[in-house]
Amino acid sequence: MFLTKLFRYVKKYSLFLLVAVVLLFGQAILDLNLPNMMSNIVNVGIQKNGIEEIAPKAISAEAFGFVSGFMDEEDKAAAQAAYTPYAQLTEAKQKNTDKTFPDAAASNALVYTATKEDAAAADTAFANGGYAFVQLMQEVAKQSGVEVGDNSSNSAEFDLSQMEQLLPMLQAAPPEMLQTAIQQAKDTPEMLSSGVAAVLNKAFYQSLGANTNNMQTSYIVRAGGIMLLLSLAVLVCAVGIGFCFARIGAGVARDLRRDIYSKVSSFNNAEMDKFSTSSLITRTTNDVTQVQMMYTMGMRMMIYAPVMGIGGVIMALQKSAGMSWIIVVGVLVMMGVIGVLFAVVMPRFKKMQTLLDRLNLVSRENLSGIMVVRAFSNQKFQEKRFDEANQNLTQNTLFVNRSIALLMPIMMLLMNVMSLAIVWLGADQIAQSALQVGDMMAFIQYAMQIIMSFLFIAMIFVMVPRASVSAERINEVLLSEDSVQDPTAPKTFKGRAKGEVAFNNVSFRYAGADEDVLHDISFTAKPGQTTAFIGSTGSGKSTVVNLVPRFYDATEGSITIDGIDVRQITQHELRENIGYVPQKGMLFSGTIDSNLKISDENVSEEQVRRAAEIAQATEFIDGMDEGFSTEISQGGTNVSGGQRQRLSIARALVKDAPIYVFDDSFSALDFATDAKLRAALKPYTQQSTVLLVAQRVSTIMHAEQIVVLNDGKVAGIGTHQELLKNCETYREIAESQLSKEELA
Repeated sequence: MFLTKLFRYVKKYSLFLLVAVVLLFGQAILDLNLPNMMSNIVNVGIQKNGIEEIAPKAISAEAFGFVSGFMDEEDKAAAQAAYTPYAQLTEAKQKNTDKTFPDAAASNALVYTATKEDAAAADTAFANGGYAFVQLMQEVAKQSGVEVGDNSSNSAEFDLSQMEQLLPMLQAAPPEMLQTAIQQAKDTPEMLSSGVAAVLNKAFYQSLGANTNNMQTSYIVRAGGIMLLLSLAVLVCAVGIGFCFARIGAGVARDLRRDIYSKVSSFNNAEMDKFSTSSLITRTTNDVTQVQMMYTMGMRMMIYAPVMGIGGVIMALQKSAGMSWIIVVGVLVMMGVIGVLFAVVMPRFKKMQTLLDRLNLVSRENLSGIMVVRAFSNQKFQEKRFDEANQNLTQNTLFVNRSIALLMPIMMLLMNVMSLAIVWLGADQIAQSALQVGDMMAFIQYAMQIIMSFLFIAMIFVMVPRASVSAERINEVLLSEDSVQDPTAPKTFKGRAKGEVAFNNVSFRYAGADEDVLHDISFTAKPGQTTAFIGSTGSGKSTVVNLVPRFYDATEGSITIDGIDVRQITQHELRENIGYVPQKGMLFSGTIDSNLKISDENVSEEQVRRAAEIAQATEFIDGMDEGFSTEISQGGTNVSGGQRQRLSIARALVKDAPIYVFDDSFSALDFATDAKLRAALKPYTQQSTVLLVAQRVSTIMHAEQIVVLNDGKVAGIGTHQELLKNCETYREIAESQLSKEELA
């Protein structure tokens, strides 16, 4: 999984991750409590007039005596223990009571003073007594033909004047009827009996002069204020979470890009052969972006969704266990849809990055070779090739996106069906006084939260596979072992190397190849001399000189500089002593001056100009308006091939190295410029070893030593004249290029 593959990058952001996780749990808890707060506003604030308590805060002595008549002895004792007569209260307590109940003193009120231990028993007593009273009153009224209001738990109104009207009949009711009502109250669920108590409390409070409308308003405002604070806290948590995960994602992406670039910069030719340039670009950009999105958004959903799902189930069951099957069915349907969808989509996700690699490859080839494409009027073919890669990626992406897009309408349909089912069943339970309206509304919201959690989980299944594939591709680069390694106990030249290069029975084979491309190569190149390499195409000339700076390591044999095996020297020190000019003159965006100073930006202007003069580059540099400050475009496309090659040679000469490697670096020069350059180069490199690869005999014929290669083997070593006499391969090459007069 991506978390384990790239854990080392997240570790440094552990504090941000910890804070984000804490905030996520906080947000989930707050989100889960909001429906509950709304439920309380409906159930208590609206249906119960804002009266939360079951045992009234204050009750007149007459009303207490009346209600206690509908309690058994145990409940009556518990109720009496919870109250203190108004006259026995302290002055401070009396003043506090008078604020809410102005007529408390005149009504000889009893004030609620129960301890926490006695509170539960008092609540039970009043719930049972109130419910028994209502049931007996309704039964007597029914038998007597007296009309009374609906005093069920869902009614917020009760008229105490009805007690006075029915009091004679209640007193005349048979004892058996009273006992039946009391027993029925004890068998009634607390939710129903407590609802009746709240309705009675409003009447009790009104009889004591309390403003119940203000009580209701105060409760709704208070509960609404708490909801507002919770919502603001959710907002703060969301902002904090977004900041933390954005910081983690951006930081991880930055570190990954830095390390990938650093790793690729250290790659030698073998590693570059393994990873295509377009693939490395994709891994550095798109793959890193996928990982960044996973840390920025995916981890947030990964933590938040399970907490909300589990918490939503727990809260919903607390509201109504009887309707829990609706959630179970909804979750099963959602899981089934997600399972089927991802069984179809997942293979396409794994294919996405490969198709993107292919598109980048085609794009890069077309842009890099645009001149060749135009020269051969190959635009139609290349357009078709690009269109094919583009269409494959587009079709794959459309299939994935359309499949994922199905989740939203399916989820909305499922949520609406569930809401309808909850309202349908909830209405029946409300009618039976088994459920309150606020609880049903909260149950709907919890059901929606649960379904949304599964949608988030589905999105995690969308993001994780793609991020995991991207992480694997990134890891493949980061964990790639360089084929060329620095020694554990390196040797050193102790300053500037002398530059004597020796090949000792060197053989070389490319990774994965069936046979060697170089066979038993041996020669010595000495300082102050030019050692040239010539041979047919594919004979191994460039491979030989690329072994010197350790772009590859020899498979067999050894290469030494001043008697030290190059594998025993650090790559940095080795290459510091080599001035290298590649086959393709590669320039970087910037100025001519910045390109020539690439080895040392502090090199003097005199040394830069001298190198440019030797490379025969000043003749065109001085002709430019800005001279050495002339801008060079990416790849040096705003200068000719010959100019690029001369600037590449000058760049190497600026280094003033003990060893120079020219890998077919004069091929784009005309004969006159070639001759001038070689003539100027000789005195400049009289203390250096020059390794020169060339196709033209005229370029190398004055070299002190010429190595002739044929099919990766040494066909001959010597001077121009010696090889004409002793090496048939060299003689054939020379005769194909030089006239009889030049050969003589």
